[in-house]
Amino acid sequence: MEFLCYHRDRSASMPLRDALLEAHWAYMDGFAKQLIARGPTFDPAGESCTGSVHIVDLPDAAAARAFAFDEPNYQAGVYRDVLLRRWRNTLGRTMWEFPGGREGGNRYLVLGLGEGEAVDLTPPTAPAELDDLIAYGPLLADDGTTWVGTAALVRAPDAATAAAVLRTPDRYADIEVHDWSFGGRPTTT
Repeated sequence: MEFLCYHRDRSASMPLRDALLEAHWAYMDGFAKQLIARGPTFDPAGESCTGSVHIVDLPDAAAARAFAFDEPNYQAGVYRDVLLRRWRNTLGRTMWEFPGGREGGNRYLVLGLGEGEAVDLTPPTAPAELDDLIAYGPLLADDGTTWVGTAALVRAPDAATAAAVLRTPDRYADIEVHDWSFGGRPTTT
């Protein structure tokens, strides 16, 4: 089962987050084979983290809750809240398989929080839009079938273009767009 976990940072928690960086990476190393995508979100200036997104394939909801709430930053109080939802990987790949690579262009987390009849269950099909999708899928209730929104990681020139990946914006109660970057330990070349 795939889950999206978005930990939102408390204000002024950056020093604590920095102090726990190695503990966070070590914790995530234990889930390396299950991770579909990961990375921090940032304030508009790109100076401070505002959260962390992890998309992970785990056996069940109990394992997903343990993943989210045993995380060192959560345990230490870096995060103010957690969005944990079932998710479906409609692209069928990980962020590391994204043809655009780790670098280049602005990257965003787009969360469309909805209710009612499901929309945007499949990714855009225009080649230019599809080329910029890193991850895409519906957010689902605990039953795994009830649609509660859509989440995407996208490369786009700006936040408004990123938000446009949700083709029916009027169907969402709220759309959040967060500056995002590939996460994990720095790669060595």
